[in-house]
Amino acid sequence: MQDKTLTCRDCGREFTFTASEQEFFAQKGFTNEPSRCPECRAARKASEGGGGYGRREREMFPAVCAQCGKDTQVPFQPRSDRPVYCSDCYSAQRPSGGGYERRSGGGSSGGGGRSGGGSRFGGGGRSRW
Repeated sequence: MQDKTLTCRDCGREFTFTASEQEFFAQKGFTNEPSRCPECRAARKASEGGGGYGRREREMFPAVCAQCGKDTQVPFQPRSDRPVYCSDCYSAQRPSGGGYERRSGGGSSGGGGRSGGGSRFGGGGRSRW
């Protein structure tokens, strides 16, 4: 591969699309060549808030932890009918594992659930329900 000279669509200046940049683009699966020079790409990225999809800074709201009384910030408007916790107390409130709790006896290894092979009310065969 050889270096290519391209023209920036924003400022009209020529810039070099190096062989190593071309290899990088091919490695990432990018099919189009860059249409802006590095300076215009950097300026565009800065004007869009650092890249990404137009994300903006998350608004935070002051709150008092319902458990320990510490002042904290939360990413939602607190309501008086729901408790708000600081990050430490919230972590302590969550069940270990961070997901749904699993119940014993379920799943595909027996247990007679609705999707299992047995009847819900005992006995074999099909249920009328």
